[in-house]
Amino acid sequence: MEETISLKELFDTLRKRLSLILVLAFIFAGGSAVYSFFIATPVYQVSTDMLVNRSQVAENYNSNELNTNIQFINTYSDVIKSSAILDIVSEELNGEYTTNQLKNMLSIKSGQSQVFTIVIKDESAQNAAIVANKIAEVFQREIPNIMNVDNVSILEKAVATDNISPIQPKPTLNIAIALVVGLMAGVGLAFLLEYLDNTMKTEQDIDQHLGIPVLGVIMNFEVEQTVEAEAAPTLSRSARGERR
Repeated sequence: MEETISLKELFDTLRKRLSLILVLAFIFAGGSAVYSFFIATPVYQVSTDMLVNRSQVAENYNSNELNTNIQFINTYSDVIKSSAILDIVSEELNGEYTTNQLKNMLSIKSGQSQVFTIVIKDESAQNAAIVANKIAEVFQREIPNIMNVDNVSILEKAVATDNISPIQPKPTLNIAIALVVGLMAGVGLAFLLEYLDNTMKTEQDIDQHLGIPVLGVIMNFEVEQTVEAEAAPTLSRSARGERR
């Protein structure tokens, strides 16, 4: 016999397992809160802005030269991430960061302008600012030797303020995601437990699963036994009175 599940049965399952669903949701959310506030290491982000421009301003500065400077940014991004720059940065920072560590900390952001941004992420905002400014300084100094151009200048140095906020972790977002995941896990577990539960609790279960009509219902024996146990002393006292 083909089984179909009605919408009412789905809601009944969710209502029956509601406590389980809520417990899992709060466990996930609580775990995320503990991780975000007490375990996860904060990560800060600072940046230095670089300007790509001609070393000398000419009278006839046309759009083709502007587009050329913008295209240079893609090349400069690769140069900044190369060992030719980061090895020098690592050396001038007294080896506190290796070249690979600097690569992992570094990213370049650029748009449709002559300005691109050197972004550094680190567990210390002050150290991130030092690294960002050092990379910008070394790049500006070394790019004439690498590409025989002199059109890069530092537009704005990185500054780590006292009230800077970490970009990671984000407790509110993490808790919200964990809460949703917990609810989904609870709903999934509720339906799994309902699917694995093959016991028959009502007359409808017998009719639905076995296809056998219910002819009668047996009362709860525990209730009857309780009634008989309470009546037994009364009957015994009556019997003793008759013997007398």
